[in-house]
Amino acid sequence: MQGYLTLLVALSLSTIDILTVFRRIYLFFRGGERFTIKGFWQTAILGRKNNHDRYAAEYAGLVDEPEEFEEAKISLSSPDRQSGDLDPIEEYARDTAQWANNVHHHRHYRKHSTASEGTLFGSSSPSSSLDKIQEVKDVLKSKKGLLQRIGNICFAVVERFLVFAGLWQTLLGIVIYTGGCRENYVNGCLAHLIKGGIFWSYGLVTFARFLGSFAEYGWAWNQAPRNKSYVSAEFTESFVIFFYGATNTWMERFGAHPGDPYTTKQIQHIGIAVMFCFAGLIGMGIESKLLRKWLASSAFTTSRTERGAEESVEEPQSYSASFNPFPALAIGVTGAAMAAHAQTYLFQVQIHTLWGNLLVAFSALRCFTYFFLWLRPPKSVLPSRPPTEALGSFFLACGGLVFMLSTEEVTIAAMRRGRDDVMMFLNVAVAMTCFAFCWTLFVVGFKGWLKSRICPVISFSSSV
Repeated sequence: MQGYLTLLVALSLSTIDILTVFRRIYLFFRGGERFTIKGFWQTAILGRKNNHDRYAAEYAGLVDEPEEFEEAKISLSSPDRQSGDLDPIEEYARDTAQWANNVHHHRHYRKHSTASEGTLFGSSSPSSSLDKIQEVKDVLKSKKGLLQRIGNICFAVVERFLVFAGLWQTLLGIVIYTGGCRENYVNGCLAHLIKGGIFWSYGLVTFARFLGSFAEYGWAWNQAPRNKSYVSAEFTESFVIFFYGATNTWMERFGAHPGDPYTTKQIQHIGIAVMFCFAGLIGMGIESKLLRKWLASSAFTTSRTERGAEESVEEPQSYSASFNPFPALAIGVTGAAMAAHAQTYLFQVQIHTLWGNLLVAFSALRCFTYFFLWLRPPKSVLPSRPPTEALGSFFLACGGLVFMLSTEEVTIAAMRRGRDDVMMFLNVAVAMTCFAFCWTLFVVGFKGWLKSRICPVISFSSSV
């Protein structure tokens, strides 16, 4: 059922894209533009807007046509013109000066030419009615713009969600094909696949950020362009960690009967979930600009009356970036704890130690990223690409994959067939992670190539 739902969502998004292209093609031919292959490709297919044509259509009829210029020449050259009349340049300068002097009342100033009588309201029209009509148009335009922004955000979120839905469908296909995760293995299999899949996806997203994805939001360890304020990547990570902990706290008792005592493993896993919940909550609090402002107020010990007028305090350079260690702390502690997780067989202990150490390595490398960026915060809108994130994302994705392979059913099957070799599991996980990273590099690079075909060419200057 969930597979058909995923296909339905993918087909719906593709249909929206196709309909958008057809709409641009229809508007292109309806606009009466001269057909050229280049213009059709840029306007209808790529969606570029021709600003020159748009402005020409918007201001059509607001200037004198050639016939009017001829009439103006005849009237100027007629003998009835008195010697004291102004020439056209002086008359234009006078009208401009009059408009500048009445700039506060320019909304009610109606200057029109012969060619614009059919497009502008006459000077005898009530200005109040025009203002009301304009206000209604502004309200409708603002609501339309708001709905369009909400629709674009929902479309982008669902579109990116399909990547993770594809991973989930792949895992379900493997489980159904092999006949695993049944009977007593259901809960343990779900726990390993869901949690390991989260770490795997987290690693791929982190590598995509290293390559430059989400740079428009300042998530690629860069400055957000256009001087706009976006939610930081650390806030998103903290929210995901908080949501995971808040939900997983109550899921550790799945399969237990009412009144059953808490087992040691349940207490261990519930403790990790509670840590995720509150560590994520702290991380979100640190990313709150309002809370940061409250915390900064403790630096001023004197009252406002003693200080006099309110002063403007310069922010340190570290305020330009986010240095939130709590997502890395939660993952690192989880890795250290699971590396010491007690298991029935030695091979299972070794597998848990392997992916636990990989998570610890990611946590350490993320702390190194913050350390180097703290010394020199990013000042460019271009992705800074810290090498510690490339390594850390690899360890995180590889650790998540080994996490999925460490389920009890897989490890017992490996021991029965003489495949209980830690190196073999590690090599398979590394190979699959490298393949996934190549796929991520191709997708992000292809997206960048498409943007370079649409956006204007940008020249980069050296900062040395």
